[in-house]
Amino acid sequence: MTTATQTPASAAEGHIDPAAVLTDGGFVPVQTRSERPWSYDPADFGVPTGREVNWKHTPLDRLRPLLVDEPAPHDVISVEVSGPAEVQHLRLKADEAPRGEVFRPEDVTSAIAWTQEAEAPLIRIPANVELDEPVVVRLTGTGGVAHAHVVIEAQPNSRGTVILRHEGTAAQAQNVEIIVRDGAALTVVSVQRWDDDAVHLSAHQARVDKDATLTHIVASLGGGVVRVNPSVELAGAGAQGKLYGLSFADAGQHLESQVYLHHRGPHTVGDVLYKGALQGASARSVWIGDVLIGPDAVGTDSYEANRNLVLTDGARADSIPNLEIETGDIVGAGHASATGRFDDEQLFYLQARGIDEEEARRLVVLGFLIEIVQKIGIPSLEEEFTAAIEAELAGGVAP
Repeated sequence: MTTATQTPASAAEGHIDPAAVLTDGGFVPVQTRSERPWSYDPADFGVPTGREVNWKHTPLDRLRPLLVDEPAPHDVISVEVSGPAEVQHLRLKADEAPRGEVFRPEDVTSAIAWTQEAEAPLIRIPANVELDEPVVVRLTGTGGVAHAHVVIEAQPNSRGTVILRHEGTAAQAQNVEIIVRDGAALTVVSVQRWDDDAVHLSAHQARVDKDATLTHIVASLGGGVVRVNPSVELAGAGAQGKLYGLSFADAGQHLESQVYLHHRGPHTVGDVLYKGALQGASARSVWIGDVLIGPDAVGTDSYEANRNLVLTDGARADSIPNLEIETGDIVGAGHASATGRFDDEQLFYLQARGIDEEEARRLVVLGFLIEIVQKIGIPSLEEEFTAAIEAELAGGVAP
């Protein structure tokens, strides 16, 4: 734990040592995900050492440029937005609603991205509008350091999908703020198809209101270091959160997600499922899943799971599920984690039926990952991800 230097008054406002919280007995280490402090000021966090709970699995030496609070150029990443005409596009200053209605930086890179983005783009689906095609935000890096803060708002009783596509190369710290208002249904898909030298640190924070649904999907298939951390609060009665993830790590890649699902309102439903495959020496994946069922979240039904398939020697998958329950009046809650090597019995079964070894391996891995691919519900993305997985298995470059 680091030494706290802030005064108790500043700590009470949320600006506190990122490794400790203030109690009657002084500063003590953060014990649970729900206690994690926040601040808009990067100086309140300091430079991480790797001992902090939220940094201990991340290769800090590979993302040093993103830990420095210095101005960065705004032409490092080109942005192209396409979608239905009904969607509203605005620019929000730091104090302009709805920016900041949900998002609270919980680490130094998120705080830097907040301060560096003087005007944040807002993608808004108006009330009672149902989009007939997705909004696609294509972000293409050309090299260098970049910061971003994006706000996505689904107004009451709206329906729509927003796809964030990341390509090219950059070192990017990105905040994504998601607001799903009463009765709305929003799908957000974050696709990482970066070049091998890219570094992408992204914090997604969402609030889901009464009878609303958020489907949040993370697909990490490229990049050198990719860390996408979704934090979703099911705030309103009857809110639903569906959090899915897909990753395929090759040699030298580090793909990470720290997932937080907070059941705050009554009769909320949560479904978390992340699946990953790894191949090649030094391929690494990290998944940390935290679910909190709060004291007022009666009637909650929640489940989280992470499954990893290790295809070669030298690959490593870390999987850490956590569950906090603060009320006994729930429908159900559970979590699961499993990491295993390629199943030789499945391979033998397929080969015994005349399928060659290469095709048998392809079928087993596709069968393992296809569950997440099919949850996307967008045929073009499903085809793309299936082709990308096959290219990974073949050792080639996906189209």
